[in-house]
Amino acid sequence: MKLSIVILAAGQGKRMNSDLPKVLQPLAGRPLLQHVIDAARALSPDAIHVVHGHGGEQVIQAMAHESTGAKPVTWVLQPEQLGTGHAVGCAMAKVDAESLVLVLYGDVPLIDPATLRTLIDLAAGGSSGKAALALLTVELPDPTGYGRIVRDAKGRVQRIVEQKDATKAQLGIREGNTGVLAAPARLLSRWLGQLSNDNAQREYYLTDIVAMAVADKVKVEPLIAPTLPEVLGINDRLQLAEVEAHLRAARTRALMRAGATLLDPARVDVRGTVQVGRDVQIDVNVVFEGAVTLGDRVRIGPNCVIRDVQIGADTVVQASCVLEQATVGANCQIGPFARLRPGAALAADVHIGNFVEVKNSQMAEGSKANHLAYVGDATVGARVNIGAGTIIANYDGANKHRTVIEDDAHTGSNSVLVAPITIGAGATVGAGSTVTKAVPPGKLTVARAKQLTVDGWSRPKKQPSRK
Repeated sequence: MKLSIVILAAGQGKRMNSDLPKVLQPLAGRPLLQHVIDAARALSPDAIHVVHGHGGEQVIQAMAHESTGAKPVTWVLQPEQLGTGHAVGCAMAKVDAESLVLVLYGDVPLIDPATLRTLIDLAAGGSSGKAALALLTVELPDPTGYGRIVRDAKGRVQRIVEQKDATKAQLGIREGNTGVLAAPARLLSRWLGQLSNDNAQREYYLTDIVAMAVADKVKVEPLIAPTLPEVLGINDRLQLAEVEAHLRAARTRALMRAGATLLDPARVDVRGTVQVGRDVQIDVNVVFEGAVTLGDRVRIGPNCVIRDVQIGADTVVQASCVLEQATVGANCQIGPFARLRPGAALAADVHIGNFVEVKNSQMAEGSKANHLAYVGDATVGARVNIGAGTIIANYDGANKHRTVIEDDAHTGSNSVLVAPITIGAGATVGAGSTVTKAVPPGKLTVARAKQLTVDGWSRPKKQPSRK
């Protein structure tokens, strides 16, 4: 049977007190809705329909990348927010009538695809092949705010009662409704057409289809969520922070199981994917973003930001470094207080020291820039020493120019290399030089103003202050 997924993302999120639609609020650096779409795509569905309303154009624009490709997301407008049943009904016109429909929520971002696969199998009838309505429920110590799952004496689900419509006895039920469900499209369409808004909220509740299924003698299959975090919804910034903490903990646990030592897991933030080799060590307050790979025995010091970077074995990144879209070879030393910008590519045994910035440059094996240097748009050979205070002046105000520093060259402290320029193999640039022409290999080149001492000069004196 085909699988169609409907994601409800039309809520305004008033309690966020934000101009940003709720489903675009960031979780681990990505919109809430992106997490849900990723979980949906993991199921290899035939179609994904996202129902939008408040801030819909902003949502579509932010998620424009999901509107292209082999199976783009279909956007469905819910012109008025008349309840979850109405929202799903808006999407049903686009749903294949022969498909199984899975309903998800754009503000429930940690939903586990493995749980959803089990739910889909229940709705498809499992081994019996007889279609059912499958519900994802959750057991809660305090179910306040959740619809309650009402069962009969034999434990069979009879209906769902929203909190505002529940009796005192029903409020004591601890099994809550997550809203996530799966059902055959033909049955779901029929039930949606029978919904009424005769309730405290004057809304069309999707949950009312449960009683309809019972009346139609369609089996209702409840599935209790394996974990609470995966079904937590987000309505305000406190809940957003709570879910962020759950996601952070899950990701750091995965890193430790993969072989990394985290000196304090609560103070490491993984906002993308991190692959680690053996015996990796990560200190506190480290933020990983994008796709990061850490080779065997890599050590990351405290207070670093690592974004879309590959780091080779035995490299040490010391405290307070920022690495972005860079490649670092084996056995390198980076920092402290160093910055690798996009396009930085370091071979093995390269040293980048404190307050050194490397951008769109390649540095070959064994080269060093240990202090207070800027290496931009450069090709640096092997065993080059870039002295303290060396600046590669790569920008003329309109265009970037390239610098080539060949093997075994040495630049003295406080040098300025004005691109485009080539420093020959084995050349030395004297300290304090500003070089604008090619430096020949194997020679010392000095480009300084002549030192002058002025006799009879005196420093201006300050006038005495008047009190």
